[in-house]
Amino acid sequence: MNQNFMKEKPILPLVISMSLPMVISMAINSLYNIVDSYFVAKISEDAMTAISLVYPLQNLMTALAVGFGIAMNARIAFCLGAKDQEKADEAAVTGMFLSVIHGIILMIACMAGMPHFLRLYTKDLYTKDEAIIEMGLTYANRVFVFSVIIMLGISLEKIFQSVGRMKVSMFSMMCGFISNIVLDPLMIFGIGPFPKMGMAGAAYATGIGQTITLLVYVLFCIFRPLPLSFKRKNLSFNKALLGNLYAVGIPASLNMALPSLMISCLNGILTTFSEKYVLVLGAYYKLQTFIYLSANGIIQGIRPIISFNYGAGEKKRVRQIFRTTLCLTAGVMAVGVLLSLLIPGQMIGLFTDNETTVEIGVKALTIICIGFIISAISVTCCGALEALQKGMASLLISLSRYAVVMIPAAFVLSRVLGANGVFWAFPVTETISAVAAYVIYRKDSRI
Repeated sequence: MNQNFMKEKPILPLVISMSLPMVISMAINSLYNIVDSYFVAKISEDAMTAISLVYPLQNLMTALAVGFGIAMNARIAFCLGAKDQEKADEAAVTGMFLSVIHGIILMIACMAGMPHFLRLYTKDLYTKDEAIIEMGLTYANRVFVFSVIIMLGISLEKIFQSVGRMKVSMFSMMCGFISNIVLDPLMIFGIGPFPKMGMAGAAYATGIGQTITLLVYVLFCIFRPLPLSFKRKNLSFNKALLGNLYAVGIPASLNMALPSLMISCLNGILTTFSEKYVLVLGAYYKLQTFIYLSANGIIQGIRPIISFNYGAGEKKRVRQIFRTTLCLTAGVMAVGVLLSLLIPGQMIGLFTDNETTVEIGVKALTIICIGFIISAISVTCCGALEALQKGMASLLISLSRYAVVMIPAAFVLSRVLGANGVFWAFPVTETISAVAAYVIYRKDSRI
């Protein structure tokens, strides 16, 4: 397959054609997140709280997989743009092997650490109810069994994207997401041939969906081979390749993992007020995936384009792609603002029927959405820098959004405005981070 279309096709049609399949698949992914939580919430509010507490470590696992996948994506696309087939093959095979190792390590670490992690938020805080810990462990111990499958699936996702086969990536991901959505109520509530499994059913449905995604990728590799060689001889551990993969992969993983740190810290602040605020924050993060994952779909679409054109020396096109992406991402975030202002009660109502909790959630959404549009700057700059293999610069932006500014702002504002101060910290942080992101991008991109 000739990849030169990435430097020959007009910018807007190219960005849309590469991004639209990923936006669709990310929208389905976010729908899965919402539906999954909706069915869990039907078990009880405690079940939803348990899921909210497990989410940071679950997100951390996915973050590490996606972050390393981004490094593979950028390296493969760059090498193909520079017409270096051998190095592109080495990046693909070595990246896949390392992903398996990462998955095994993460499975062991997460399953061993989960009991202690859950007790951080229950001991002497808002509850001593062992039921929440038990439900959290029931879910987590089953979800993390699929760690290697998740790692391999995401690695193949990024490899397919690196060569421009976005529709395959979309189809594979949608197969997994839709399977998960269908299996959720069947396995949670015991419908048809399935026994009633509750939290365990939610975990198994998630794992089966991820397995189906991986199997679809493998079938495409067999019947519609990629323009890459997966032979054993391409497995390489030379310092240059490993250095490049981890130099981009570690910062990209931290970029993705920082929200987990932030959520954990915000949960710690909110538990001093009420467990209802923890549920609301968990519900918000399920809802916001619909917007941010759609924006991320655009970013996933443009990463290989930027990497390819940068490798081919087309710096003017890289600048044009960045500007086009920024406009499209801001448009997606504007949709998020409208939804948050027009139907906040209905969205929060998906996760609870408690009037007090819904009222808290409505207030939270209308405050947080103020920062949506301005956040497009940070999101776009991060994605572009990762595509340019400027991992540390991208990490600096994410550190600002999720830790350096956000956590102190939430703590201080919560002391002044109460629990709502945590929600006000979101637009404050997005504004400061957007300014920092643009300055960092201009300084480090040099294009």
